[in-house]
Amino acid sequence: MMNEIERRRTFAIIAHPDAGKTSLTEKLLLFGGQIQVAGAVKSNKIKKTATSDWMDIEKQRGISVTTSVMEFDYNDYKINILDTPGHQDFAEDTYRTLTAVDSVIIVVDGAKGVETQTRKLMEVCRMRNTPVIIFVNKMDREGKDPFDLLDELEAELKIQVRPLSWPINQGQRFKGVYNIYEQNLNLFTPDKQKVTEKVEVDINSSQLEEHVGTADAEKLRMDLELIDGVYPEFDVQEYLDGKTAPVFFGSALNNFGVKELLDCFVQIAPSPRPTKAEERMVMPEEPKFSGFIFKITANIDPNHRSCIAFCKVCSGKFVRNAPYLHVRQGKTLRFSSPTQFMAQKKSTIEEAYPGDIIGLPDNGTFKIGDTLTEGEVMHFRGLPSFSPEMFKYIENADPMKTKQLNKGIEQLMDEGVAQLFVNQFNGRKIIGTVGQLQFEVIQYRLENEYNAKCRWEPVSLYKACWIESDDPQQLEAFKKRKYQYMAKDREGRDVFLADSGYVLQMAQADFEHIKFHFTSEF
Repeated sequence: MMNEIERRRTFAIIAHPDAGKTSLTEKLLLFGGQIQVAGAVKSNKIKKTATSDWMDIEKQRGISVTTSVMEFDYNDYKINILDTPGHQDFAEDTYRTLTAVDSVIIVVDGAKGVETQTRKLMEVCRMRNTPVIIFVNKMDREGKDPFDLLDELEAELKIQVRPLSWPINQGQRFKGVYNIYEQNLNLFTPDKQKVTEKVEVDINSSQLEEHVGTADAEKLRMDLELIDGVYPEFDVQEYLDGKTAPVFFGSALNNFGVKELLDCFVQIAPSPRPTKAEERMVMPEEPKFSGFIFKITANIDPNHRSCIAFCKVCSGKFVRNAPYLHVRQGKTLRFSSPTQFMAQKKSTIEEAYPGDIIGLPDNGTFKIGDTLTEGEVMHFRGLPSFSPEMFKYIENADPMKTKQLNKGIEQLMDEGVAQLFVNQFNGRKIIGTVGQLQFEVIQYRLENEYNAKCRWEPVSLYKACWIESDDPQQLEAFKKRKYQYMAKDREGRDVFLADSGYVLQMAQADFEHIKFHFTSEF
C-alpha cells in the first residue's frame, strides 16, 4: 500500500498553442472520471472551450491565458495537473508554474515539430533537472517521419529521447500504436468518445499481419529493430534525473495513445521531490507543513470578486483551520475554506499532502513567492520575474473609476500578469509585458472584472533592468545621470528603463561597479 506522498503525481502540461494540448488535458480528465465524455456533450451542443479555460476571454479567443489547476484520482494515484498557457505572450506564468511541479509533459505537433516556445520552456526544465515526457500529437494527420521527429527532439530540446510507443503509419493510413513499454498493440478507430481497445499480439507472429496488413507489419518489425539498435534501453533513473525523455505517439483529439501515456506516467513519474529553500533542503516526508505561493488568480468566481492564492504543499500535512506562519509578514493565519480545483469548480478540503496544490482565499495578504510554515522561518526561492520586452503607459480612461482602476491594476500585478514600474521622472505608471496580447487581456479584464477603463499610450523602451551596487556614490551618480529613465518596481527596487540596446551597453561600460540584472531574483 502506497503512502499519501508516494501516490501523488504533480505535473505541468506545456506546448505551443497549436500542438493540441487542450485535447490532451481533456482526455486525461476523462480518464480521471472528471468529464463524462470528451467535449462534454450537453443538450446536443458540444462545448467548444476546454474544461481548463474558465475566463470569458479564453472562451472567446480559444486560448489559455492563465494556468489552470486540476486534480483527479486515477487507479491508486492522486494526480495534480497544471495546464499552462501555450501562447508565448504568457510565458512568464508558465515559468513560474514549472517551479511548482515535479515533472512535465511536453506536447509536440507531429507535423510542425518543435516550436520556439517549447524550446524556451525546455531550458527552464533543464535548469531544474525536471523529468520530461514528450507526447507527439496529431498522428492521424500527415506529418514528419517519426525517426526525423526523434532526431529533431534531441537536437532542439537538447535531451536524449527514447520512444516507448511507436506509430503504425500516419495520416489517412494511421493504423494505431505499438506500446513498446507494455509490448502490446493498440488499434486506431477514429472516435472522440471511446477509448480504443488494446490487442495482445506477438509481433513476430502472423497475427500482426491480420491486424495491420503485410506492408505495415513488416515496417513495424523493422522500425522496432532499428529503435532497439539506435536508442539505449529505457532507464527510469535517467528519466528521473532529467537526462532522458520517453516519447509517446498518438492523437489526443481522437483519444488515442493518451491512456498508454497516462498508465506509463503514473508508474515512472516522480512522487513529490525535495524543495530547495534558501535556508535548507525541505524533504516531503518531514512531519511539519511548509508550502509556497506560486500563483495568484483574481476573480475566479466573477460573482464574488475573490482572489485565490495557489499554494504548493512541500512537506508535512496541511490541515484546514490549523494555524500557519506567513513568513514574510510574521503573522499567524488560519484557513477555514482551503479548496482543491477542477478548473473553475472547487471543493473545500480538510487536508492536503506534499505535491498537492491548494487554493487559499486571499484578500491582499499574499504575494507570489510567499512561504507558509508551522513556525519555522524559511524562504522558498526560484520564482523569478523576467525583464519585460514590451512597455506602455497605462492611463485612466474614466476619471470616475479611479479607485476601481487602481484596485484592478494592483490585483492583476499581484497575479503576475505583467509588471508595474513607476517612472521617477514623471510619476506615470508603465506596464511591462512579455507579449502584445497581455495588454489586451489586461484591458479586457479591467473592464469586465473591475468595471474600469484604461487606455494605453506608447513609450519607446528596450529593456528593464534591476540595478544594485556596493558603491553607493556610483549608484547615486548613475541615478542622477539617468534620472528620466529611472523607475521603481512594486517592491520599491531601482529599475533602469533603457531605451535602446546601445544605451544599455554604454551604461554597463561607463558604470563598472553597478550590476544590471535581467530577472528580479538576485
